[in-house]
Amino acid sequence: MDTKEIVLQTLKSSDKPLKTQDIVEKTGLDKKEVEKAIKELKNEGFIESPKRCYYQAK
Repeated sequence: MDTKEIVLQTLKSSDKPLKTQDIVEKTGLDKKEVEKAIKELKNEGFIESPKRCYYQAK
């Protein structure tokens, strides 16, 4: 799986919105890679940000 898929699966499996650092801790991925994946997933409409710096799957 690529970084985007891992980030999306992590957000889908969470019952609450997660911060970037939460995703980094859960996945062990590099923070810059997670930030890039979040930006791409948000632009593609797979995730949303209910409040600043928190993300959840749509």
